[in-house]
Amino acid sequence: MGAMSWPTQDELNKIRKIVSEMSRKGTEDVRIVVSPYRICPLGAHVDHQGGIVSAMTINKGILLGFVPSGDSQVALLSGQFKGEVRFRVNETQQPRHKISKGEEIKIDNSSSPEECEWGRYARGALYALQSRRNHLAQGIIGYICGSEGLDSSGLSSSAAVGVAYLLALECANNLTVSTTENIEYDRVIENEYLGLRNGILDQSAILLSSHGCLTYMNCNTTEHKLIRPPNFLKDHEAERQKGYKILLAFSGLRQALTSNPGYNSRVAECQEAAKILLDASGNGELEPILCNVKPEDYEAYKFKLKPNLARRAEHYFSENMRVTKGLDAWASGELRDFGQLMSASGLSSIKNYECGCEPLIQLYEVLLRAPGVFGARFSGAGFRGCCVALVDADGAAEAAKFVKEEYAKLQPVLASQLKPDTAVLICEAGDCARLI
Repeated sequence: MGAMSWPTQDELNKIRKIVSEMSRKGTEDVRIVVSPYRICPLGAHVDHQGGIVSAMTINKGILLGFVPSGDSQVALLSGQFKGEVRFRVNETQQPRHKISKGEEIKIDNSSSPEECEWGRYARGALYALQSRRNHLAQGIIGYICGSEGLDSSGLSSSAAVGVAYLLALECANNLTVSTTENIEYDRVIENEYLGLRNGILDQSAILLSSHGCLTYMNCNTTEHKLIRPPNFLKDHEAERQKGYKILLAFSGLRQALTSNPGYNSRVAECQEAAKILLDASGNGELEPILCNVKPEDYEAYKFKLKPNLARRAEHYFSENMRVTKGLDAWASGELRDFGQLMSASGLSSIKNYECGCEPLIQLYEVLLRAPGVFGARFSGAGFRGCCVALVDADGAAEAAKFVKEEYAKLQPVLASQLKPDTAVLICEAGDCARLI
């Protein structure tokens, strides 16, 4: 895969040493899952409707060191959270959520507070594997950590964690699982176990990406392909990030997605819009998701939608068009054109999908004014976390400095809660999740 800037050898050695001490096994016995965070330059909020998306990973993410436990016991420590998580792989896992008639998600917090914060993803991975009739007899002893000092909100850290646990449990139990199956398993963790009504964008990006490429995926058919930029070199070290960098700008807002009703209500509104359009076009027997609505039927019958539903549908159909144009721009090396589409995606997320809040919108607007930025938008669902921008490589440092200073003027309290050295990060493209 060529030389990569993350993880470093020091990071790997540190994790091997910790797991070796936990398990009393040699460092040479420790395997490490590398599960990167992802960004979605184009294709926001359409994956749950079977839309088309683009994504890539970055050189930051989750590292999970582990050894097989020798029995059914799972024992985990975290670099970010206190406490130890323990359970057995022969325990039957039950979903942690309940969905009422009004689609409100209620999380079952019957376990200890610390375990509810991070242990549920490991249990969710076990649940996903069990629910698809995989037999697990071997647990793991492991240590998991995210990139140091990085607020991972908006970067699909939950999907990265879920993928990491899946790969570790599968390795320990000698299970042969395809990438497509793991995309489905992580969907089970998020949808069925945790109760989040998202699509398959996040885990697909984490499992399918390749360094320097834009990953395209049709979330209805699961068709995917890698879009390589012009003159892509096999020597990643020589080619690495020539021409652009990825800027991550953090807002200081943190909130668990499953506890914010905004996300799930947007999904329900998209489905309501789809049902109205399908009924009007004589296709009411189809599943009420917007990918089942033909663009010409949307144009013919959109007048039937209430204003809020019309905005959700407008975002879906216009975002699919932006993705299609963006793929051509990326393949042609037209970063400015690609960036303009990113910014238009960000604006539609605000005006049509109506996500975000004042601090995130202000941060997005600051990025658009920053020198050298090609384009920007929210990263993640838009209800917390960060914004992402594509920036000229030579001007990345200047842009980062500008954003940090200007955002602090607008949101001094939130900005003061961020660590100065990680408030705005300059990143590079990453690779897919893998075992070392």
